[in-house]
Amino acid sequence: MNQQVVFLSDGGDTVRDLQAYLSPESEHLLDWFHITMRLTVMGQMIKGTAAELKPEERHPETATALGYLEKHLASVKCNLWHGNVPHALQRIDDLDDDLDMLEENPANKKKMLKAVHELRTYIEANQAFIPNYGDRYRHDETISTAFVESTVNYVVSKRFVKKQQMRWTQRGAHLLLQTRVQVQNDDLRNTFCRWFPGMMPDGQAPLKAAA
Repeated sequence: MNQQVVFLSDGGDTVRDLQAYLSPESEHLLDWFHITMRLTVMGQMIKGTAAELKPEERHPETATALGYLEKHLASVKCNLWHGNVPHALQRIDDLDDDLDMLEENPANKKKMLKAVHELRTYIEANQAFIPNYGDRYRHDETISTAFVESTVNYVVSKRFVKKQQMRWTQRGAHLLLQTRVQVQNDDLRNTFCRWFPGMMPDGQAPLKAAA
């Protein structure tokens, strides 16, 4: 129970409560992957806004506003990377002001406003769990579970969403996950020996379960 464990999550209270229950002394961090995912979507919205406006419809103020949006979004990412949450929140407020400068009313302006407000709420609610990602990265400490997220998304899409010849049931996926955990912890053989004592070599006692 005193083992030092660092949990990375998407910031959801339900997940974090479970992690705290499993390891009361654990450290909790906001996964960098989930931050950049939101910022990437906003960056695509800005580019989409610029692309949908015809050259003859663009006002100088619009070009200026779009430039500020890109600049301040990059500043938000930079400040969050270095764990400077107060400055990041200020830059998010600047994004809100930049959107008000748009002369036209592009189709995705409301979506951008919603994304900015949601980002501010998200960062503000999780500011206690935002470390200096840059410093952790330089010291070879984990800052993201992107490789896990991408694998899970691919597997779920492949086996549950898309129509494949071999599809998993929820129970089958759960059992497969339990088996994989046993393999990672070097517990699988010991578990089988406990279930089927005949598998155990003569005179060999069951191995203790890995921590």
